[in-house]
Amino acid sequence: MARTVRVHLIDDIDGSTADETVRFSLDHITYEIDLSGEHSEQFRKTVAPYIVAGRRASRGLVTGGRSRAATSGTPAVGLRNQAIREWAKRTGIPVQERGRIAASVVERYENATVA
Repeated sequence: MARTVRVHLIDDIDGSTADETVRFSLDHITYEIDLSGEHSEQFRKTVAPYIVAGRRASRGLVTGGRSRAATSGTPAVGLRNQAIREWAKRTGIPVQERGRIAASVVERYENATVA
């Protein structure tokens, strides 16, 4: 018996047809996202300055686990999230009152507070 299996990727941003799965890591956590050609190009343009400024890490440095500081639920993380939300509101960046803060907002906050 012959069998055909077809996989249709759906863009995780807007639900349209996706062209590829993009895999990336941040803070020792690896993510995958299915994106259309337009969204994958937009993603790559957004992270390009950080890739150019950064360096490749050896495989031995990625553990796949979270550090204690990155674990949600600790008082320090709660205070940090509150600070990020307040900063985002002051700078006109939309952010939800509760729940996970988008990585792009956290990254912008970190870049703004380091500068």
